[in-house]
Amino acid sequence: QVQLVESGGGLVQPGGSLRLACEVSGFTVSYSATTWFRQVPGKEREGVACISNVDGRTNYADFVKGRFTISRDSAKNMVFLQMNNLKPEDTAVYYCAFDFDVGSAWSRAEYYRHWGQGTQVTVSA
Repeated sequence: QVQLVESGGGLVQPGGSLRLACEVSGFTVSYSATTWFRQVPGKEREGVACISNVDGRTNYADFVKGRFTISRDSAKNMVFLQMNNLKPEDTAVYYCAFDFDVGSAWSRAEYYRHWGQGTQVTVSA
């Protein structure tokens, strides 16, 4: 059974940085991807960044390009999200998700069956 555990959320001032981590275990699918989503109350979950577990290819939402970086440590089955220059509008619960690599549809939450429990990120002065 696939399990995902996020860590690293917290409170940070605007302009600050946080690094989220996602540990993935129990998977056997090789052609897969791990994606970070975020959600605020009353809004749909939105894709933030995705990394292929095959070749490390990455995709980013336009609203985080140049500020966030997704990376992986394949040996430890860990995926990270380095978030720099954080803005108040980045405040959300951040989730990591895992499933088959769906290419250009990476940001669509309905394609992911496996989710972590989420970690709160709050950007506030």
